[in-house]
Amino acid sequence: MRIDAVDFFYASMPDVTLEADGSQDALLVRVSAGGYVGWGECEASPLVSVAAFITPRSHGVCQPVEASVLGEELDGPDDIRRIASLVERNSMDLLQAAHTFSGIEIALWDLLGRAREQPVWQLLGYERAYSKTPYASILFGDTPADTYAHGVAAVARGFNAFKFGWGPFGTGTVAADADHLQAAREAIGSDRHLLVDAGQIFGADVDAAAERLGALEAASVMWLEEPFRASEFDAYAALAARATTVRLAGGEGAHEEAMARNLLKYGHVGFLQIDTGRIGGIAPAKRVADLAAQAGITFVNHTFTSHLALSASLQPFAGLADHRICEYPAEPKQLAVDITSNHLLPDADGEIHVPDAPGLGVEVDLDALAPYLRSIDISVDGETLYSSPQSGRVLLG
Repeated sequence: MRIDAVDFFYASMPDVTLEADGSQDALLVRVSAGGYVGWGECEASPLVSVAAFITPRSHGVCQPVEASVLGEELDGPDDIRRIASLVERNSMDLLQAAHTFSGIEIALWDLLGRAREQPVWQLLGYERAYSKTPYASILFGDTPADTYAHGVAAVARGFNAFKFGWGPFGTGTVAADADHLQAAREAIGSDRHLLVDAGQIFGADVDAAAERLGALEAASVMWLEEPFRASEFDAYAALAARATTVRLAGGEGAHEEAMARNLLKYGHVGFLQIDTGRIGGIAPAKRVADLAAQAGITFVNHTFTSHLALSASLQPFAGLADHRICEYPAEPKQLAVDITSNHLLPDADGEIHVPDAPGLGVEVDLDALAPYLRSIDISVDGETLYSSPQSGRVLLG
């Protein structure tokens, strides 16, 4: 098969707020080859990602991503890896290239799985896919009472693990953070997992993060996620040395495989979280998952948007039986819900299952997405470089 087309669909809520909620807009990628179609999702600024695909070349290693994708052969997993290498080389100085290609790479796996009538996890070499324990990924409330209410609502939906993140955590006093942590713990009960996402609020300030360790441990928090900026490996290691029962988690900011390896090697994290929509797609995430398993570190997916992105994020560790906990977008905006017509819902035991259908096993619903779609026209000196697709209706292979 030859890659015939790559189309982007930029969708957005009518009003995008300053809350740390990545489900307020989306960039879907549709790849066509050999009569088949695959879908992916980028986790980055939509317009910047589209621009990285079509921007005029600056020089030999600052080419648009399309130069390494369109017209390429796609007949097996090795071709996806080969195309990834082309993008890495040809777009070396185009910093958004990894984010743009992540969505394309996911779509390539989806397309290949549909063509071969195999789920992506099987194409990756796994013999079976294990169920995962989803944690409800929600934001801290403005007040401890709001945090408590969010937790109670999530418990009512049958989750057994919960992650509270961002919001006011780390922006005020240690006592204020302790109140939120206790509210979260009281809401979910003593027998469920409680996780905390600091959203890089401490930068590289180990002392400020360490001041919260007592409150985190008093609330029996299992992990503290992203206390520092993504590449502050020394800070991660220093805080890990000062913690007792709380382990550190991080990795969602890795936009290349080496960043994840360095966090694994130097950051002393207990949980390595990777976003397939950022790191370059499914294949590099799978390699990182293998490294984490070899090192005795728990691999965790990162995703906060649609079930298309959720399915993609589960594929790299679908076959790892001992790596069970996974992020689950519990309170996404309606835009993210409407992206697919089917969803990965927890079963009676609170577990979710990686789809056993061809490709990613989820179906994009452009009709439902239509109210959110934004029209893109990019031109230079009167020459149109990109226009949004005129019609979203394509016969799936």
